[in-house]
Amino acid sequence: MKPRVAIIAGGKSGEHEVSLQSARSVLAALDRDKYEVVVVGVTKQGRWIAADDALELLEGEKTEVRDAAQVSLATQGRRELVPGISEHPFPQVDVVFPVMHGTYGEDGTVQGLLELAGLPYVGAGVLGSALGLDKVTQKNVLEANGLPVVPYQVVLRSRWQREREAVLHGVLDQLALPLFVKPSCGGSSVGCSKAHSEAELAAGLDLAARFGRKLLVETAVNAREIECSVLGNDEPCASVLGEVLPGNEFYDYRAKYIDDNSTLCIPAALDAALTAHIREMAVRAFVAIDCAGMARVDFFVDRETSAVYVNELNTIPGFTRISMYPKLWEASGLSYPRLLNRLIELAVERHRERLATETDYGYDH
Repeated sequence: MKPRVAIIAGGKSGEHEVSLQSARSVLAALDRDKYEVVVVGVTKQGRWIAADDALELLEGEKTEVRDAAQVSLATQGRRELVPGISEHPFPQVDVVFPVMHGTYGEDGTVQGLLELAGLPYVGAGVLGSALGLDKVTQKNVLEANGLPVVPYQVVLRSRWQREREAVLHGVLDQLALPLFVKPSCGGSSVGCSKAHSEAELAAGLDLAARFGRKLLVETAVNAREIECSVLGNDEPCASVLGEVLPGNEFYDYRAKYIDDNSTLCIPAALDAALTAHIREMAVRAFVAIDCAGMARVDFFVDRETSAVYVNELNTIPGFTRISMYPKLWEASGLSYPRLLNRLIELAVERHRERLATETDYGYDH
């Protein structure tokens, strides 16, 4: 029998719509001669549904979604993990492919659920996923591993709401304008802005605070935006590099998904030594946060000094055919369908590795 792959998409996230775009591409590209595919959608309210047209139902949260079969995910002992209707269990599958960006999907929550259910799944585990999404903690780990990041400050939403003037003065005492402001946990540039003045910094903190409790303020380096795709488990490898030329002032949500006015240059026009250095840093960053399966590692390269900074890792990067992660692998000689096959193989390999760990000490008292 063909292995059954479950694609999970949507979710309670500001990147819900982006997830649906990625899932459509994965669904269209999976080899149906090799896999049986089922789709599980998660609504913006957190309801899990299984239906052939789950992605269509989630678009705009159509009223028909109420009539779709709500599913429950259970362990091998059938203990229900996701509130649902008992007569509609989660489909029996061989591997799960989460295509969920942002909170409640890319942050280790779904990964923990799948671990408890004993299911193989594509991508990083609980720790790698959590570190991948939390930019502040990720920077701490990268710095501890000798990887450079741009100067930054952290602001808690609760303090910003109580002490606005003190926060503004504290940030501007440490960092010079212009600055980037974003929620620590999130992606796709949701809640991200660029501040050129104190007033714009305040507006940026207000915006970021809508999407998270921990806010990140970073120095806006005059830099080129270079990206690298990493693939593998214990022995990851790096793709060729790509460069993003934003159509807007920076590569924000509109530039990524709406305006269609940005350019992706593959391969990036960098000399051989700098290219090799960035690819090596990408693998080091991947290993540092205990990633697995896949990640896109984003870098800043200072236009004047050529200094390289790790911007962030994305453990479930955009997965449309025009997204940077698959395009970089395609330029490296790995086609989109073959990339999906390899990710599924890595998921199964990692699951087997987890099963080799004993959980019963067996100490005789």
